[in-house]
Amino acid sequence: MTRAEWPVLRSYSGSRLRRIALPLGGIGTGTVSLGGRGNLRDWEIVNRPAKGFRPGPAFFALRTSDAEGNVITRAVEGPLDLSEYEGEYGSSAQNHGLPRFREAEFAAAYPFGRLRLRDEGVPVEVRLQAFTPFIPTDVDASSWPVAVLRFEVTNRATEPLDVAIAGALQNFIGRDGTSDVAAGNYNTTADGDRLSGVLLQTAGVDPSAEQWGSIALAVLDGKDVTRRTGWSDRTWGDSLLDFWDDFSADGRLDERTSTSATPNASLADLRTIPAGGTESFTFLLGWHFPNRLAWEKDVVVGNHYTTLSSDAWDALIRFAPQLPVLEERTLAFVNDFLGSDLPDEVKEAALFNLSTLRTQTVFRTPDGRFFGWEGCADHAGSCFGSCTHVWNYEQATPFLFGEIARSLREVEFAHATDEQGLMSFRVGLPLENARDWRVAAADGQLGSLVKLYRDWRLSGDDELLRALWPAARRALEFCWIPGGWDADRDGVMEGCQHNTMDVEYYGPNPQMGSWYLAALRACEEMARHLGDDDLAKECRRLFDNGSAWMDEHLFNGEYYRHEIRPPASADDIAPGLRERMGAADPTKPELQLGDGCLVDQLVGQHLAHLAQLGHLHDPQHVATTLRSVLKYNGRTGFHDHFNHMRGYVLGDESAVLMCSYPRGNRPERPFPYFAEVMTGFEHILAVGLISEGLVDEGLNVIADIRVRYDGERRNPFDEAECGHHYARAMASWGAVVTLTGFDYDGRTGVMRFAPRYPSSLHFWSTGDAFGTLTLDGPTPVLTVREGSVRLAEIHLPDRDPIRLDGSVVGAGTSLPLS
Repeated sequence: MTRAEWPVLRSYSGSRLRRIALPLGGIGTGTVSLGGRGNLRDWEIVNRPAKGFRPGPAFFALRTSDAEGNVITRAVEGPLDLSEYEGEYGSSAQNHGLPRFREAEFAAAYPFGRLRLRDEGVPVEVRLQAFTPFIPTDVDASSWPVAVLRFEVTNRATEPLDVAIAGALQNFIGRDGTSDVAAGNYNTTADGDRLSGVLLQTAGVDPSAEQWGSIALAVLDGKDVTRRTGWSDRTWGDSLLDFWDDFSADGRLDERTSTSATPNASLADLRTIPAGGTESFTFLLGWHFPNRLAWEKDVVVGNHYTTLSSDAWDALIRFAPQLPVLEERTLAFVNDFLGSDLPDEVKEAALFNLSTLRTQTVFRTPDGRFFGWEGCADHAGSCFGSCTHVWNYEQATPFLFGEIARSLREVEFAHATDEQGLMSFRVGLPLENARDWRVAAADGQLGSLVKLYRDWRLSGDDELLRALWPAARRALEFCWIPGGWDADRDGVMEGCQHNTMDVEYYGPNPQMGSWYLAALRACEEMARHLGDDDLAKECRRLFDNGSAWMDEHLFNGEYYRHEIRPPASADDIAPGLRERMGAADPTKPELQLGDGCLVDQLVGQHLAHLAQLGHLHDPQHVATTLRSVLKYNGRTGFHDHFNHMRGYVLGDESAVLMCSYPRGNRPERPFPYFAEVMTGFEHILAVGLISEGLVDEGLNVIADIRVRYDGERRNPFDEAECGHHYARAMASWGAVVTLTGFDYDGRTGVMRFAPRYPSSLHFWSTGDAFGTLTLDGPTPVLTVREGSVRLAEIHLPDRDPIRLDGSVVGAGTSLPLS
């Protein structure tokens, strides 16, 4: 089988290799990352983040020899960055003392990472290809606890060469950078159909402990495979010396005996490559750590991926036969996406941020439910509970993995919402503790109603809506309780509103107001569908009143402002509305927005457009507001910018501030993050700009973000906020949908395209299907690549609607649209 060439979206070299760490692993499995020089770094496979953790030995080496006996041995890595040269005992870089290639170039189109290594003193060129399958609509196929590491070695010499690749890995079970309970670890050889490898296990770690599990390293279709289950127990670094000498001698490994609690496993494959020929050495790294703990409790909730295999070796045995098809399907997705006419900055932001779905930010419990932290601190999850006010922003799951999005909705409404309608914005685990947080976030709760409508509309799943509607209705009516957000039922949020700025706003403001209006519109549509006409009419009344009031009273001619209205007493605030991170005295509240120009003040509007709910405010006011955000919050260069909080933008970089006060009157203590920059908010701003026809402006915002994540300054696969791999940054997928002008209504089978940029080839996705639309021929062609979609009518630019029979169209189908 001829393997197809991997596509490239971005390439990096020199100092831009410095920060690269491309996550390898499945959805909810944890990851190990491929560094820019080819090193394996950030081993985060043991149920928690572990930034900077690296096992003792963890590297691959290459040996070549010719007929004259000339031997060259190198680590399969590029040069160290200059920043890694100095330490208290010299360089502290991993594998710093190993000979290495002089030239390295990293190329990526997530989930594919490719490293090209070259050295005039080495007679071969190496291309390391690394990935884990990623296939939208198919969660299971995208959830393997496996990293594929393929070394394509090309003989540049004029004669045959004997070439061997060896991998070495410490059995670090129980010692993952955050704990050290390693004891009695051992390695055994393992063989299976087409696989030869080593299984790393433990007899000393408690089988109920979070750190208990197994790791496997294997070579697929090896030719001359040798293994070590341990290294010699020698002092002064001579264990590595013995390994290097042994491998360099003949390209094979001789067994050694080790009494170490964390013995090193090694695996080598030796082949002969003719002059000008290329050989592929495919190594598989797998893992299996079943005992994931609940968010912040010492209670095991488990992992879904570990229910599918008995240990790491079993996972590789199951995975290996499927690798060709999984790679082909992954490649088809990436090629379809990159083949579209979307601007490169949009492709990069959308595609590279999907890596967050593979990191320790997310996990799946054994029942298949999906949960997420907000992000990852270096050694722990950051901000637990699938936080509704953060996960509101991401647009990747609804359009690529509908099953995941619907899982989040089921947890929010069926488990986190109580009988009064209070939705705990952080869900507890195990699920019997789902409501333990007992605080409602205004934006989180209202946004969940919008997302329920969006996900029902995309899927056409009436059973989902009917099952969750009683709780959704309670969540809406919770707005109207005495002391609540809109206790007087006038369509205006006047009450105590905890929100994603981690404080409470008091009084009408555009950010919460736009979420409320979007939720009212969403509930109007859902209620009407379910025959609840009285509620639908009430939602429309409140929407009309609230929209008109905001335009009249909060719009100041340039943007919408916050009218601060303190309560007369803290006792006037309904229970469950204060998280107590905000004002100490709500009658004299600090930490407010006030007259600020907020970056995402119309976030509800932007999400309403993605859900096809229409304008919530006067369209001219919306466009003016977005221009004002760019005018007052946009900055080129931050040398003179004061920021007393976290620094995500520095120096000569360009970005959009969270908030500015162009008319003065800044509160003495505004909300905490007003002087920061965070990419998730910038991405949703870009979506809003594009939605209102300000396409170039929106693209500039996205381009400025990606310049900051250039590999030298920051990792291109880690847009951080309150932690690494922050969920909000997946708002970047919204630009794909908005630029394409894509809409699909699963209830009716109607699909629409109304592109906002010159284009003839589109990528589309519904969460349950994806494919392409080609418009560059005499007859448009719609292709379904994965999943299935019901099609009754298709609307294309400048054409009459195309009517179909409403049947379900499956994967592999191409429909001429004439």
